[in-house]
Amino acid sequence: MHLLYVIPGLDRSGGAEQAVAAMAAPLIARGVRFEVVTLTGRDDLAGVIERAGGTVVDLGAGPLRRHTAALHGLIRERRPDLVHTSLFDADVPGRLAARWAGVPVVSSLVNVAYGPEQRANPALRPWKIEAARRVDQVTARLPRRFHALSSHVATVMGRRLSIPAGRIDVIPRGRDASALVPPTPQQRALTRQQLGVADDELLVIAAARHEYQKGLDVLVRAWPRVRAAEPRARLVLAGRAGNDSARIGGLVADVIAAPVADIADIGSRDDVAALMGAADAYVVPSRWEGLGSVLIEAMALGAPVVASDVGPIPEVVGGGWARLAPPGDADALADAVVEVLRQSPAERARRGDLARARFDSRFTLDRVADATVAFYERALT
Repeated sequence: MHLLYVIPGLDRSGGAEQAVAAMAAPLIARGVRFEVVTLTGRDDLAGVIERAGGTVVDLGAGPLRRHTAALHGLIRERRPDLVHTSLFDADVPGRLAARWAGVPVVSSLVNVAYGPEQRANPALRPWKIEAARRVDQVTARLPRRFHALSSHVATVMGRRLSIPAGRIDVIPRGRDASALVPPTPQQRALTRQQLGVADDELLVIAAARHEYQKGLDVLVRAWPRVRAAEPRARLVLAGRAGNDSARIGGLVADVIAAPVADIADIGSRDDVAALMGAADAYVVPSRWEGLGSVLIEAMALGAPVVASDVGPIPEVVGGGWARLAPPGDADALADAVVEVLRQSPAERARRGDLARARFDSRFTLDRVADATVAFYERALT
């Protein structure tokens, strides 16, 4: 099978981008000829795909019309069996170009969009959200099938884009278990030392892009309550700058001036697994998610997690190992973080075992790759 995968870019910090790179090797091992086309020039992960035996072609930044025409020409030249698009900026030109070239196309539904969650974002205009939804809805008639990361996304986006449930397959993202081994005590101690955290301090970490969706502002607002309960607690924020950076920075400055210090923003990192392994509580305070891929990594590592009880997150984590809190509620989030920080070593070990068992049963790359190939075969028949 010859697959042409269209995605805006291969930025290392994006969940969809990481998933494409991670799936290259297992799909190629299953006989898929794997070509990726990007549209922005951000190709941090291109080397991962090329080392696995795939190819990456970048069309460069440009308007929709140019991307659609360039993709149409590339599809006619390559003649793939199937085109797969992911994320809005690739979905629209990819769907149009594939249909124009007479090649079947499928699309991924990776997040919830166009709803009250997005309209509450002060950085977005409601009329732009609705305009994008209508474009997405019209072009959503073109794919043969859709791949959703969770049942929640399938239900919500199926309704918002008028996609029949029978055209949507739910397949989560997978992770390479061999690359997600719980750290040794020595590795954990080294990471904490590099972060300037003492042995007797409690380390709370959140790693996410600085976007309204990710809810880092909620965690910062929760921090004084956490520190009041646990004065030894330290908060480290990691992640790429984004539309919410200025607001988060202002909140951090206000909290430190309170004075509740010990908040550090260490920027974008490529060692998030090591950070998880060093944390006494790893926090995912999102306002909404399509899957919450970082939780899959945390699951494999058996990390102590506090996450928002929103969308697909309960579906992903299952029961018994992660502590969930209502989204956007800073007080409830603080109480959940304190509860996890106070877990006994035995309880922490028990929850870690539950997390790793769930990962092994649902989220390994092999399981996801088998399901993905079956999805492609259904689309072609």
